[in-house]
Amino acid sequence: MGMTLYPTARAVFLMAVGVPLALILGVIAPGLWLIGVAWLFFAAGIIALDATIAVTPSAVLVSPRLPEYIPMGAIANARFDLQFKRSAAPANVEATLDTGANLRRVPDRCRIAVAANMAPVEFAITPLRRGESRFERIWIRWRSPLGLAWRQHVETLDRAVPVIPNMQSVKDEALRLFSRDSSFGLHLFLNSGESSDFHALRDFQPGMDRRRIDWKQSARHGALRAKEFHAEENQHIVLALDTGRLMSDPLDGQPRLDRAVQATLLTAYVALKLGDRVGLFAFDEKPRLASGTVTGAAAFPILQRLAAKIDYSPGETNFTLGLTQLASDLERRSIIVIFTDFVDTTSAELMLENVGRLLQRHLVLFVVFRDQELETLRNAEPRSPEDVSRAVVADTLLHERDIVIERLRRMGTEIVDAPVDRLGPQLLSTYLMTKRRGRL
Repeated sequence: MGMTLYPTARAVFLMAVGVPLALILGVIAPGLWLIGVAWLFFAAGIIALDATIAVTPSAVLVSPRLPEYIPMGAIANARFDLQFKRSAAPANVEATLDTGANLRRVPDRCRIAVAANMAPVEFAITPLRRGESRFERIWIRWRSPLGLAWRQHVETLDRAVPVIPNMQSVKDEALRLFSRDSSFGLHLFLNSGESSDFHALRDFQPGMDRRRIDWKQSARHGALRAKEFHAEENQHIVLALDTGRLMSDPLDGQPRLDRAVQATLLTAYVALKLGDRVGLFAFDEKPRLASGTVTGAAAFPILQRLAAKIDYSPGETNFTLGLTQLASDLERRSIIVIFTDFVDTTSAELMLENVGRLLQRHLVLFVVFRDQELETLRNAEPRSPEDVSRAVVADTLLHERDIVIERLRRMGTEIVDAPVDRLGPQLLSTYLMTKRRGRL
């Protein structure tokens, strides 16, 4: 908290009048030039007196009402209720808000009239990118009674605000996948599987898997009866996100990391609904986040806030340190979903080595970011030598990626490969089918 006192433009003009006055009198009537000097002292005294009787910063109480989080694509309100303790409140106040670089405020500066010693100051906040941002401070100033001095008050906020993916789209997608018309929704997930638990008998309906018919019970009841299973609950799923340099590169208009976070939250939302335990892990040069596992739908906001704090990093990813730390944190066999990217087989060697260690105890789902830009360059009809060069380079990079993906598949990793706009649903489908087949 701080305060500042400085002159207004009106005060500067008042002081400046004395300079030409002294010069003019010095030329016309040299004996009267001191009148100009006296004017300067008079003006300074008036300004000082006006500043003295102005409302002091200690007389204002600032009550901030800030959002706990801001979804991408939404507009949040940051409101500050200013209450002046004395009856001699200023006629109006001006305020501006300092925010983090990934937040935009509107308006840039507020001018609000004071009524009944109260002044509500409000800013519309628009997030520019996902991640954690801050409300740093609010600057408030008002004029003295004669308008010759500014009194300025600085209220330090130092409040973190996570910018999160739009959760409504996550929930809408989850509901769509669980709808009766979904090709891999909950009705398929509830079908029998090797590790499913018997739930109940029900009348056999057209379209059901005939392998679910219990012939002994059907003969006893004189009608076809089918077994209904529920898959095992309380399984552990850890969503591990690489936040290194390559994950900051854009893919179809969004950073890979943002797409990973969106798919992570969709999977976490469904897994918690199904009774599994879910944890987040993030790493680049070193581990950045290890949430431990939580359970129950009520825990989703916790993961949501933690995911919002996962930030971009310019550093290279240390797979040995990150994945070794992850393995040591896990006390039981888990499903580990890895979101990362690689350039070629050489840079992927350490990643492959450490994924292999995880596979000795855990089930690994590896999310592949399909680069449609490279595929477009490779498949485009060449019209110049430069087009041929670009196509050759793109084909080489894609071939290198295919080699790494095939090695991962042979090691026993489940590969999640889909266009970027279908990455979340495809991951969710693989997760559900993994549970249904009892792979864990």
